[in-house]
Amino acid sequence: MTDGNRINRRQFITRTASAAFGAISFPYIIPSSALGQAGNVAPSNRITMGCIGVGGMGTNNMRGFMSNRDVQVVAVCDVVKASDQYGHWYKRGWKGSWFGREPAQNIVEEHYAGRKESGTFKGCSAYLDFRRLLARDDIDAVCITTPDHWHAIPVIMAARAGKDIYCEKPLSLTIAEGRAMVEAVRRYGVVFQTGSHHRSADQHLRFVCELIRNGRIGELKRIVVFLGGSGIHGPWHPMGVPKDFDYNMWLGPAAWAPYHEDRCLYSFRYILDYSGGETTNTGAHCYDIAQWANDTEHTGPVEIEDLGAEFPGDGLYTAPNKIHFRARYANGVELINQPFGRGETRRFARFEGSEGWIDAGWGTFRTHPESLKTSVIGPNEVHLYESNDHKRNFLDCIKTRHEPITSVEVGHRSCTVCHLGNIAMILKRKLRWDPDKEHFVNDNEANRMLSKPMRAPWHL
Repeated sequence: MTDGNRINRRQFITRTASAAFGAISFPYIIPSSALGQAGNVAPSNRITMGCIGVGGMGTNNMRGFMSNRDVQVVAVCDVVKASDQYGHWYKRGWKGSWFGREPAQNIVEEHYAGRKESGTFKGCSAYLDFRRLLARDDIDAVCITTPDHWHAIPVIMAARAGKDIYCEKPLSLTIAEGRAMVEAVRRYGVVFQTGSHHRSADQHLRFVCELIRNGRIGELKRIVVFLGGSGIHGPWHPMGVPKDFDYNMWLGPAAWAPYHEDRCLYSFRYILDYSGGETTNTGAHCYDIAQWANDTEHTGPVEIEDLGAEFPGDGLYTAPNKIHFRARYANGVELINQPFGRGETRRFARFEGSEGWIDAGWGTFRTHPESLKTSVIGPNEVHLYESNDHKRNFLDCIKTRHEPITSVEVGHRSCTVCHLGNIAMILKRKLRWDPDKEHFVNDNEANRMLSKPMRAPWHL
């Protein structure tokens, strides 16, 4: 449903209710929650949301959206009914926590019950199949936090259904899928935010990009990004599928493969059938900031080559465990992905210019000269899009119909750098890339890697 239809529907409800009350002579007691009083938001001003994928990050996103008073989560969806095996830092941070559609449903209903005088609330549906959620015409927006191979199809279907979309990074599994998402979002006029939240969460990164865009380090020459690898998985054997897990639905458009617990949940990231390893995981954040600083967030490099990447020799994981490649932009800027070593300080990137450098880390940055830290961006200089809350920015744009800070095109272009790096590392040679036509120049083998076949019945 488009924004215009959504407004008409809500206006219709409001006007119908007003007419009904006006026709009745005896007094009615209307709950304050219906009027938006007592800290509540009137139903006509609420954004109703459905959350597709409610594992660790998905539940985190869901909680973040629910913290906004003008959001009402009405549906959740996951192929896992309930599990305590979702990995990564969510499991370590919330020891003993369970994730999946039923735990998420309980979290939602407990959250809203805490706002009601009765202390009870039942109003969140739980689905296994995301298509049932998208079929509801009472849902304005969706948050998609699924594995990368499950981004394009629900994004495109949500756009067709007129839902505004928040989709996690990395945006796509392939460059072709990313472009298909861009075209669908544009065709159906929905608001789209890519979950590259560091543009909003780390304000110093915006400042760093403004310093570079305004020439504070002179002419930008080189960007060095530091990424670790995926690790190496040893021998493995098929395992039985857990009873509360729809494994066939989890595979979806990916090729059929025997189940193993490390194939799914968080470690799917290290298998190229479902993701692109740390190149697309952490890289989606790092290259996004690199593109922002380089003023290339709507284009991409023109050349890319492997510098000695390494891949696991056997085992379940197939993504590079040593990420090392170089890209070059039309403006002459060189981007190098340097392998991240043990004991090194984590950082987004090092920006090297003709008159200084900036080392942008996670939560901090260093500069040369030191005076760059106190530099002031003047009113007539380049000022970049400012957002202090990634989810709030998305919600505000739903209401204004403006473009969010990390639009679908920006998310696609940042993710394209990741995919180009992986393709070059796999092929072990220099490739020429046309960022306007989005294909490799005179290289049929590389161009075949712009997309992946989808397992029936799934298709874009």
